[in-house]
Amino acid sequence: MTIVTRFAPSPTGRLHVGNIRTALHNWMLARKAGGRFLLRIDDTDAERSREEYVEAIRADLSWLGLIPDGEERQSARLALYDAAFERLKAECRVYPCYETAQELDLKRKIQLGRGLPPIYDRAALSLSDGERAAKEAEGIFPHWRFKLDHDEAITWDDGIRGAQKFDPAQLSDPVVRRADGSWLYMLPSAVDDVDMGVTDVLRGEDHVSNTAVQIQMFTALGVQHPKFAHEALLVGSEGKLSKRLGSLGCDAFRERGIEPSAIVALLARLGTSLPVEPIADRKMLVESFDLASFGRAPARFDDEELARVNTAIVHGLPFEAVASRLPEGMDEAAWLAIRPNVEVLADVADWWSIVTGPLKAPAMEAEDKVFLLQAASQLADSGDDWRALTSALKDSTGRKGKALFLPLRQALTGRDHGPDMASLLPLIGVEESKARLQAAAN
Repeated sequence: MTIVTRFAPSPTGRLHVGNIRTALHNWMLARKAGGRFLLRIDDTDAERSREEYVEAIRADLSWLGLIPDGEERQSARLALYDAAFERLKAECRVYPCYETAQELDLKRKIQLGRGLPPIYDRAALSLSDGERAAKEAEGIFPHWRFKLDHDEAITWDDGIRGAQKFDPAQLSDPVVRRADGSWLYMLPSAVDDVDMGVTDVLRGEDHVSNTAVQIQMFTALGVQHPKFAHEALLVGSEGKLSKRLGSLGCDAFRERGIEPSAIVALLARLGTSLPVEPIADRKMLVESFDLASFGRAPARFDDEELARVNTAIVHGLPFEAVASRLPEGMDEAAWLAIRPNVEVLADVADWWSIVTGPLKAPAMEAEDKVFLLQAASQLADSGDDWRALTSALKDSTGRKGKALFLPLRQALTGRDHGPDMASLLPLIGVEESKARLQAAAN
């Protein structure tokens, strides 16, 4: 059987780092098995859904390299939900309820005050046809709940959490349809999983109780439920759930110059027993992906760790991978010379400017000026060979260490540190190097 996974965001905002991790893990689960990864846009909430967010979701997934094998939109599938609803209605598995939000809130407070779980009391089931008709005559239209079967425990073998067991009597019958006819998450999601052939549902542990309810929905619809796995949620580096994680998305990563492959490398293994490493090879990451490696402890997202991974990823990028993003005129030799000194690719332009110039001549001590004039003269013999230049200057001046190298670097680059001078000097060129040395000496 072909494994089919899905990522189902609501287009009510931009993807954040927690969404991205869920999408990535579903993509990896499918890719490892040679299966299919689907995108489902959960846009049944017409008031909050925005087309701009749909486009942003697609763009972010594309930027990350998580290309879906198919896409569905819930707003185009309403007839499927209606059909499933009518079937459940005929079988008395959904029922109308007329309580207002305020009445339900009062019931919950009373139950909590008595030390009881805030479970819906099924009062609507005791209404007669006449009482229901009277309410609707008053203009009170019902919302609809799915009736849970209390006869036996709900169980499944979770791919991460292991054996799970829920007493349905301790769960509220979930609302599946609002009074205005619009849908909530539970039933449409189950219907879509059936229709789209989803075999494996991998999502956050905040959905565990939803899974218990949906398993009964699958049974009521007469189908086998998918495999389920629930991963621990992300927390901030301080060890607590962070509102910041809910606003940290691809835009923020792009602004910081974070490479997509760095985000993937970090999130691929965050929350697992496998070490987070700067692995740019997606195939290697996919091959190592295993639900058995996921732990139950919250997964900590750390900005500093992401920055470390990103820097290492950048240091391993070949010229072909970055050529189109480099300043005009930069060739492979220039990239290899500058690459070890950049943390994000945006740093390249600054370092490249020390090659292209112009530079402001640094202020030098009198004895260093004499030394730089000697260096300018020596270029006629050493050419752009840095080691030959410094070796000859060491012999002729007696200078060594910092006294030898620092004035040369300052005069040639305007910096106290930077890329390897043996690689930079050929890029600057003999004539330009001579001019810079003379300018600093004067």
